[in-house]
Amino acid sequence: MKRQLLSSGSPMEKVYGYSRAVVLDPWIFMAGTTGYDYETKQVPDDVVQQTRNCWQTIERFLKEAGSGLEDIVRVTYYATDTDDAEAILAICGEVLRDIRPATTFLVVKSLVLPEMKIEIEVTALKGSA
Repeated sequence: MKRQLLSSGSPMEKVYGYSRAVVLDPWIFMAGTTGYDYETKQVPDDVVQQTRNCWQTIERFLKEAGSGLEDIVRVTYYATDTDDAEAILAICGEVLRDIRPATTFLVVKSLVLPEMKIEIEVTALKGSA
């Protein structure tokens, strides 16, 4: 089984020793994905937009790995504020309503940058839908 490393192009991936995703067919292990906007190169203030950005990035890399959102089998959410849970989960419900992966939601003290409010980690199994 060949290990494929997917990169966002960030120099930090090599410096810090991680990949955006690792593909070990038929599995895809996605790194924690924050609300960073790759077009503007910023993290928006709004947790709803951060959550949407997370899902856009996740979908992009699942597609690159030859998969899609429908193949997600496990999700872990890391949020920095309990008060944001309902807004975050509303967006996640839009994305995953028919997929319904096993899910864990954790509230943490902070993420690596203070402006980051949400991080989403997924595992997908190609062809599992």
